[in-house]
Amino acid sequence: MRRHFDKVSHRGQPQIWLGANFWSRTGGPLMWRNYDGNVVSEELQVLAEHGLNMTRSFAYWPDFHPAPDRIDDEMLDRFADFLDRHLALGMQSVPTFIIGHMSGENWDPAWRGERDLYADVWLVARQAWFAGQFVRRLTDHPAVAGWLLSNEMPIYGRPRHLGLEPAHREVVTPWAQLLIEAVRAAGGTQPVSTGDGTWGVEMTGQDNGFSVREIAPLVDFLGPHVYRMETDLVRQHLSAAFICELAGFAGKPVVLEEFGVTTDFASAENAGHYYRQVLHNSLLAGATGWIAWNNTDYDSLWAQPPYSHHPFEMHFGITDAGGAPKEPLRELAKFRAVLDHIDVVNCSRPDASVAVIVPSYLEMRYPFTEPEDQTTPVASLRQAYVAAREADLPVVLARELDGLPADAALLIAPSIKQLTSGTWRRLAQLASGGATVYASYFTGGHDVQRGPWYADLNGLFGVEHQLVYGLANPVADERVTITFVQEFGGIPVGARLTFRVGGSVAARSYLPVNAAEATVVAVDEEGRPALLVNEVGMGRAVLATYAFEHFGAQLAAVNPEPTYRIYSALAVIAGVQRDVLVDDPLVHVGELSHSDGRRFIWLVSQSAEELLVKPQLRDGLRLRAIDRADPLGDICLGRFGVEVLCLEADVT
Repeated sequence: MRRHFDKVSHRGQPQIWLGANFWSRTGGPLMWRNYDGNVVSEELQVLAEHGLNMTRSFAYWPDFHPAPDRIDDEMLDRFADFLDRHLALGMQSVPTFIIGHMSGENWDPAWRGERDLYADVWLVARQAWFAGQFVRRLTDHPAVAGWLLSNEMPIYGRPRHLGLEPAHREVVTPWAQLLIEAVRAAGGTQPVSTGDGTWGVEMTGQDNGFSVREIAPLVDFLGPHVYRMETDLVRQHLSAAFICELAGFAGKPVVLEEFGVTTDFASAENAGHYYRQVLHNSLLAGATGWIAWNNTDYDSLWAQPPYSHHPFEMHFGITDAGGAPKEPLRELAKFRAVLDHIDVVNCSRPDASVAVIVPSYLEMRYPFTEPEDQTTPVASLRQAYVAAREADLPVVLARELDGLPADAALLIAPSIKQLTSGTWRRLAQLASGGATVYASYFTGGHDVQRGPWYADLNGLFGVEHQLVYGLANPVADERVTITFVQEFGGIPVGARLTFRVGGSVAARSYLPVNAAEATVVAVDEEGRPALLVNEVGMGRAVLATYAFEHFGAQLAAVNPEPTYRIYSALAVIAGVQRDVLVDDPLVHVGELSHSDGRRFIWLVSQSAEELLVKPQLRDGLRLRAIDRADPLGDICLGRFGVEVLCLEADVT
């Protein structure tokens, strides 16, 4: 299965963006009123010295568009000067039009009134006119790298704090189409996207009107904004990567358009660790552009909204308020060195043979289903992605709505209550044809039609379920231990795995089954089947009677948890080849391949302690440092450290 790694392209040339969202320290969103070109040059100089090649910039809408039919020429002149200063340093910028929303505050032009930003034809026309005028004036400037329509429009167009219902895609998609057409009609040839944060239903299970499926054909890239609050460090370090993987289905380049950390919420050292993890993990997940939030701190703006009421927003900078580098900027500089060394523009991700199934219920509201049926799968999918990374498995997040891939050796349905009947039939066909199909039982996160919505649970998995209608089979203990009674993909007989149990009362349940054709591989402490294998044609179907992924997803500080052991064993059974493997689940292996045949291997540590690692290599291969010819033995990884190595044939 191909894994996405497309690059933003302009005039046929692929672009790798590494930059920062930019407001000058002279004014934040009000910088254009207090514009100081010399300060801007100083700020840009620091970024350029650390390898950044672009910014994302913002036209504060009330200042640039003071009347419905007038654009402020002085503001545009200042923006042109801003672009000139980028060009002088070999940098570019991506201007953003409708601002709108920024850092915990919404601002309107005085003339907007109560008009709807999406549905009011006159107001949409005014936005399109503004975008067109802006582009017409600046599109020929060589420092313009692309265009963005807005900033986080879902929380500007229909702000949640006012209790407004989300917008519908029937008005959002035409809004985006009309503004993009205005950009093109004004001569804008650069890449364009919406700036909405990629928070649509396909990513979250919650419909805000910005459908990734509908908008993707209109734009040139997708731009996730990721500021996740987590309860588990490994999930936190992989959250942006998971979102980048989840967005890959749309067939567009993925640019991590906003990510970052305020040093009010994290120490300087931990902010650096966070940046390192997000940058490298998202690269391995298919991102090909990164725009940090944001360029500087704003201590002098403490009395100005939004910083007066959201004081933590003052300290998201990768430089401090005086322009000195902070740890995140140092990590960006190191990341730039890696990108240059591997020539990332000519790299790709190797194909994968493991598919994690994304249920269509995430993005489809089927009749007589509950809202939780859309949102609950996201947590289990994220936890499954973590377990796959801990098992050093490259995966594709395969959307049920797009059809399951025929070339997957292993298909994983992680704690998924609902798939369509056709998909269950398709899984049976794939297993019969030689694939390994794994599913873990899950009753769902609520009590409505509680139970497994499987088309043929007994037939596919070779069991006879013992469910009683309307009743769940509760897991009473805080831990579940399973013992292997058969060797399973390298897990020996007698091995025990202990899982913490999480989730609601409805979700903390197990599936009672008797084995029919299936072989019991592991049992729980009561001797009940916990893991079964059913030979199906040339392949097999594997059933876990506990919702291991859901349990883990609901718990704090849980990773690594033993699901990765099951995934690793499934890979062995399915014949999935892993050329580099590390036994320690706190060290994750990733790979990029260069068009000239070079293979680059990442070792990414999730440990707060230094680790000495000895990777297991397939016969005939060796690892070396990317800047030395001699092979490596043991490798020392620093705290949350990353090492990038070359994998090559062992000629000794």
